[in-house]
Amino acid sequence: MALNPTHTFEDLGDVKCAIVEKNCPPKRRDFLKQLLEFNNYTVVVVPSPPAKVVAKPVAEGETPAPPTPAPETFTVGVTDVTFSPINAVFNRELKIASGQVVTKEYWNQKEDTIKKEEWYWKS
Repeated sequence: MALNPTHTFEDLGDVKCAIVEKNCPPKRRDFLKQLLEFNNYTVVVVPSPPAKVVAKPVAEGETPAPPTPAPETFTVGVTDVTFSPINAVFNRELKIASGQVVTKEYWNQKEDTIKKEEWYWKS
């Protein structure tokens, strides 16, 4: 077991990977893939298994509603099993193309551009 329980890894396809994020929508998957590949990580993306759906009980005489399709989500991992997204962001290990250091807000896609480049405990 890992010392840090948030540092998970598993086989994606046939490759052992550190899990970056599970159940990502396509837009988030593209963002992470582009960012991590720019930082020289080999990224592996696989479709996430669909969530289990519990059927609602139907009263007599009613027709059951058709199931709604589950949104398409993905699991994103990197082949470097020592990678931890938390450590990478807070240790300022990731950069974007302009050379700026990735912040927590940028990683979480709350900002489109990096507005401040200071250590997280100074803000």
